[in-house]
Amino acid sequence: MKSYTEINTFGGGAEEFLAYTSQPTTPPKAAIIVIQEIFGVNEGIRIKCDQWAAKGYLAIAPDLFWRIRPGIELDPDVPEQMQEAFGHYNAFDQEQGIRDIEATIREARKMVGGGKVGAVGYCLGGRLAYMTAARTDINASVGYYAVGLDGLLGESHAIAHPLALHIAGNDGFVPKDIQAKMHEGLDGHPKVTLWDYPGVDHGFAATMGNRRVEDAAMLADGRTEAFFAQNLS
Repeated sequence: MKSYTEINTFGGGAEEFLAYTSQPTTPPKAAIIVIQEIFGVNEGIRIKCDQWAAKGYLAIAPDLFWRIRPGIELDPDVPEQMQEAFGHYNAFDQEQGIRDIEATIREARKMVGGGKVGAVGYCLGGRLAYMTAARTDINASVGYYAVGLDGLLGESHAIAHPLALHIAGNDGFVPKDIQAKMHEGLDGHPKVTLWDYPGVDHGFAATMGNRRVEDAAMLADGRTEAFFAQNLS
């Protein structure tokens, strides 16, 4: 069942935002928060939610750009929309975004009767998945081609639950020196797993479009599915 959930923000105010929600046909194993790219909760993100629901999870994708404009949906294969997405990225308050993710965790946990909640994010969402692992009580997190993690490695000591990161070897937004810093800072962490995908670029696991690399996407998604099966059961 597909719908939208109203989520109350933290802070005691009356503000709320929407999250696309996909329910499984049987009682959910757990909840998975799908964290958007810079393109909003577009068709690709909604399909990812539906795919998780088909595997037995409650899947929920909060509209993190709602303070900029509710309901942003952009296509990365359209150059003008790509440029608009970069503008939204620059305007987005990541600290508020983490608070909205925490509010989503709270709501998702209620929706699964106090069960476990995981998060999976892409690009900006991959960075936010790392921040979520370090700053909230999420049970497990996965980040795909997360950007700018070299500036967040000092938070790694706060990661208390399993985190997995998929790294695109030829990522145009995460150069190889940054990838090396990620390995240096995280390879020895008992809760963190890093997977490398040589030869592929940023966005290789997109649901659709020009960025998708089928073999690498299937491998990464299979690893994510096994990771959640182990850590959200």
